[in-house]
Amino acid sequence: MSRVPAEGPHPIIAEPGAPPISAAGTSLVIREWTMSGPFWMHIHHSDDEAWHVLEGRLRFKFLDREIDATAGTTVFVPAGLAHTYRAIEPSRYLIILTPKIDRLITRLLDRSEFHDLRSTLAEFDTVLAEQAE
Repeated sequence: MSRVPAEGPHPIIAEPGAPPISAAGTSLVIREWTMSGPFWMHIHHSDDEAWHVLEGRLRFKFLDREIDATAGTTVFVPAGLAHTYRAIEPSRYLIILTPKIDRLITRLLDRSEFHDLRSTLAEFDTVLAEQAE
């Protein structure tokens, strides 16, 4: 017999065939996505990010190389590392990030919420890679 807690924290479980997972806690956010990342290289100074490819292929770009991540691959990008990525074929993946970076992405996806890319990134301790050189 399973019981759902009346209050307090509870697990979020995404079983096969369930809608894509979207869960946010106090220190970790996980989302299932299909879209590419930004076309510009960027650096999160104080936040890590990770991706786990479920289907398809993502191409990650770093200052010194590019790598293709196929289904089953996990890519971890520590804070301070310039990066970007794109889906090079129809893909489905989990992105694991901090609440701060999740808020940044939400802001960037809503064009009405920002007018200047550099200042918006700066609000979230993030810069374009060219600014770090």
